[in-house]
Amino acid sequence: MATRRTSQDTSKRHFLWTIKVGAEENQVRSSKSDEEETNGRRAALKTHAVSLPTPRKKKLPSAASVSIARLRSVVSDFRRSRSGLLFGLGSRVVGTLFGYRRGHVRFALQREPNSPPAFLVELASPISGLVREMASGSVRIALECDKRREGDRNVRLLEETVWRTYCNGKKCGFATRRDVGANERSILKAVEPISMGAGVLPATEAEGGELMYMRATFERIVGSRDSEAFYMMNPDSNGAPELSVYLLRV
Repeated sequence: MATRRTSQDTSKRHFLWTIKVGAEENQVRSSKSDEEETNGRRAALKTHAVSLPTPRKKKLPSAASVSIARLRSVVSDFRRSRSGLLFGLGSRVVGTLFGYRRGHVRFALQREPNSPPAFLVELASPISGLVREMASGSVRIALECDKRREGDRNVRLLEETVWRTYCNGKKCGFATRRDVGANERSILKAVEPISMGAGVLPATEAEGGELMYMRATFERIVGSRDSEAFYMMNPDSNGAPELSVYLLRV
């Protein structure tokens, strides 16, 4: 009996030890598989992280660049508004022909009698010759300039600098655009109260001669961006203008 019990106890112990070893082996295997799975996930995450592009940081504009951009915008707006005011002539303008007896003719166009000239050119013809032409009948002055290239077409017709001059069909040299100086401002200021008329201003020491002028209201007709016409309005001429000025870009 004692030998049978001993053998049974030994079998039970062997069976329990086998179960324990098997459980430990299974636990080790499961922990290894879990560890391998975790390592596999980490490797996959690393690969995925490497394959993704790193986002670039957007460079924010500095305060100096923003200020410069705003300044440029203000300057461009100011230039546009100034250009619109300067060249925004209406259907009626004030025209003045003036020049010294021994000098050339200058022709100025103003939006109002007291506004700065929007157009001022000096013709090659002397003022005395123009007076003789007007005494004999109507005078037609044509100023022609060449069309510009594709990149320079933003220049307004009144901004052109050099013109070919024709008086009643005869070529009379060239006319050039002039900047308004102190002398021109003083002359236009002197004839500012005159709406229509012609006369002579007293001589000045600087120029040394009498200044002849003719001032009137002109009707402005715009044919296109390359053609404008100015007709002197004279109620005593029965509708026929005594003086016509044509600006053409051909």
